[in-house]
Amino acid sequence: MSDQAAPAHRTSRGAGRDAKRAARLASAAVTVPFITRHIPYYEVLEDQGYALIEHNADTVLEEIGIDFKDDPEVLELWRAAGADVQGERVHFPRGLCRSLVQASAPREYTQHARNPARNVQIGGKKTVFAPNYGSPFVRDLDGGRRYGTIEDFRNFVKLTYASPWLHHSGGTVCEPVDLPVNKRHFEMVYAHMRYSDKPYMGSVTHPDRAQDTVEMSKILFGDGYLDPLTGRPKTVITSLINANSPLTWDATMLGALKVYARNNQACLTTPFILSGAMSPVTTVGTCTVTLAEALVGMATVQLINPGCPVILGSFASSISMQSGAPTFGTPEPALVLYIMAALARRLGVPFRSGGGLCGSKIPDAQAAYESANTMLPTCHAGVNFVLHTAGWLEGGLTVSYEKFVMDADQAGMFHSLLGGVDLSENGQAMDAIREVGPGKHFLGCAHTQANFETAFYRSPLADNNSAEQWEAEGSQDMVARANTQWKKMLAEYVPPPIDPGVDEALRDYIARRNASFPDSNI
Repeated sequence: MSDQAAPAHRTSRGAGRDAKRAARLASAAVTVPFITRHIPYYEVLEDQGYALIEHNADTVLEEIGIDFKDDPEVLELWRAAGADVQGERVHFPRGLCRSLVQASAPREYTQHARNPARNVQIGGKKTVFAPNYGSPFVRDLDGGRRYGTIEDFRNFVKLTYASPWLHHSGGTVCEPVDLPVNKRHFEMVYAHMRYSDKPYMGSVTHPDRAQDTVEMSKILFGDGYLDPLTGRPKTVITSLINANSPLTWDATMLGALKVYARNNQACLTTPFILSGAMSPVTTVGTCTVTLAEALVGMATVQLINPGCPVILGSFASSISMQSGAPTFGTPEPALVLYIMAALARRLGVPFRSGGGLCGSKIPDAQAAYESANTMLPTCHAGVNFVLHTAGWLEGGLTVSYEKFVMDADQAGMFHSLLGGVDLSENGQAMDAIREVGPGKHFLGCAHTQANFETAFYRSPLADNNSAEQWEAEGSQDMVARANTQWKKMLAEYVPPPIDPGVDEALRDYIARRNASFPDSNI
């Protein structure tokens, strides 16, 4: 299952050494943990700048308000909490949403996986990488761009499971458009449960589909679903609840939010903003709208179930002022990301943003630099939950097999970056400096021999050989090597074990629910 393959051109001694290393990585791949950062956060504002945005967000909530569409229950919740409800528009007393969130929302929480070794901590100084989300199209080097299928969905779940650098199975890694809209969630959620034992996300496209995710999770976790100390459900699902920016929460998202909140499952409340269309064109204006919308979503969760985990989400891209198309890897969304990460820390909740975002149609140089320009701020800012870490193309319309493994490789590098600087005796390397002395080299010294396997991140995809050797081996570019790699990973995939009785119960639940209502593409 390792994605660390030994190049064919190595000497027999080198190949043997790499084979041993690959075997060790293969056994360790299933237990590479989420990241605990050991480098400082990068800040782009002083305290007064953050305080200004917080003040402006409260002004928006107090003076302008938020619309809640087609959900009288939520309107009544807010009326009872002291907000001014006029039709579907709610105006919030200054500081009310912030106080509700800070009174009960956890700063950090555990999302439990069916394999406890895969549990993740979300919040604090932790970073969790999850794959692409939501693309209706898939692309590979062989077949080009096409609509996604349930087989593609399963493949991406398997690739995520096989990658040691992705900690979370994600949610809608692609849309399986070969299944009816109202029933595809069954096979999607089941794929996460059966083909991986990493944590997963739930369906949010209808309250009933959210409830199906909860019921299937109860089957999967069995007696382990409830916390014996509190009697409350453990948090085994983290799900994406998007605001309908600007300044609107709609019934579909609120319906899913209510289901997950009542069941103590984490809600990732994210304004999805194209600056200039759903928010002002300025960085501070975009942050103000994002904070206002996210505060309301998180506070609504706390009204329903105080203490239920929430994540403050921010997805903001710039747009082309000529065409209106979203653009990625530009400086302004990076500034929004840095600011929103700091605002989440000030509020005291986990933060979601970032990913390998790009507008390119294929995994080319544009895709690489735009993705890097998003992932570096993601890591420097301190994002806790990173959706779209791997596979994103074409502004999210497409997920690419080749870019998936390329991005996962980069995620491995970010593990090393966020791990920080080793100041131990081994890290200081004074023995090596004494042993080698002036005018010699360190290649053969004892310290180098002891550390050569772990000293530097070794990419399974990058080619660092001579031009002559590269040409002799076929002159393959990164995309061609990635094509070989994802096929190898799927060929070598071995599913995690699952209790046959649990699997049978899940399939029975899906069969009964599928038979209880007709197919629909609505």
